[in-house]
Amino acid sequence: MTAITAPLRDDMRSWRHDFHRHPELGFEEHRTAKQVADLLQQWDIDVHTEVGGTGVVGVLTRGRSERTVGLRADMDALAISEQNTFDHRSCHDGKMHACGHDGHTAMLLGAACHLATSGNFDGTVYFIFQPAEEHGRGALAMLDDGLFERFPAQSVYAMHNFPPIPLGRFAIRAGPVMACEDNFEITLKGVGSHAAMPHMGVDPLVCGAEIVIALQTVVARTMNPSENAVVSVTEFITDGTRNVLPEEVTLRGDTRSFLPEIQDHIESKMRRIVEGVCAAHGIKGEFHYSHEFASTINTEHEAQIAYEVAQKMIGAANIDINYPPAMASEDFSFMLQRKPGCYILIGNGGDGPGGCGLHNPGFDFNDDNLTIGADYWVRLVESQLTNENL
Repeated sequence: MTAITAPLRDDMRSWRHDFHRHPELGFEEHRTAKQVADLLQQWDIDVHTEVGGTGVVGVLTRGRSERTVGLRADMDALAISEQNTFDHRSCHDGKMHACGHDGHTAMLLGAACHLATSGNFDGTVYFIFQPAEEHGRGALAMLDDGLFERFPAQSVYAMHNFPPIPLGRFAIRAGPVMACEDNFEITLKGVGSHAAMPHMGVDPLVCGAEIVIALQTVVARTMNPSENAVVSVTEFITDGTRNVLPEEVTLRGDTRSFLPEIQDHIESKMRRIVEGVCAAHGIKGEFHYSHEFASTINTEHEAQIAYEVAQKMIGAANIDINYPPAMASEDFSFMLQRKPGCYILIGNGGDGPGGCGLHNPGFDFNDDNLTIGADYWVRLVESQLTNENL
């Protein structure tokens, strides 16, 4: 039986639709943060605002136990124009909740409400509402603002909806869950010329095209096939025009992998390719490589805890412990570098309603998930912060 009452379910739906109508991009979540803070205060939860910019942390303590746990939800939206036509569609052009953070926030608020009014636990819960997840800066901003020094959670958990997984099911695994993301920029400087007289210049376009093709060998020909990685060139920019061979070409893109040694391998091989192709063409090349997101890696003990809570709630048959790691990235990874914890995937629909892919202009969080997610958070807290665990 769920711990979430029908009135609370309706409240979560109302909050979620309100957040969806008023999406805010990373570090601009002022309205959302105020709504969150106001609700937490209504339930006599100790509220801390402007943590890492627009982040909010609620602190709820019961009993005398020194045990603590952190639960994190992300609040930011994406710079996407919504194509949905339902009543709660975005009212801000070019912004929408296309990743379900409106639902994540509403679920954690629902859990906070229940735990504050009728929760059965002994210890402290930190409700962490994080800004700016989409571009990987929000978690770091909160950490730089002393998140775990001010709110010393012994472990930390996060939950994200995943459309390919059917509603009512979870994917929980130890080890890598999401990939790191590294960005690169390659600048090629040649000698411009008239398109009708290419022999008078040094063409960086041909050099760039050769680099794009050669970069595909980094994964396919220099890595063990059992090691997952992706190298993608996503931008090819020139300063030329229709009848002019350009002076300069810029290539940009990103790479994905799971382990630091693979990151180093990819960077090294890419640098060698760029230097070699540029030398062959007589082009001056510059190669810049940066680490943006770390790999999201669940600790074994906390993943087992998360699994056991889900098992009691929905049964082992509805939990996938072998779900393949995704090549997408998540900045909760930075919190997991500081604290043990688990990143949990909750089904959003599969082939049914809610199955539309993330970051799609037609996406909408499945309201049926609100009760499932909030109930899970309540059970996790009450299972961890009990007298049995003292």
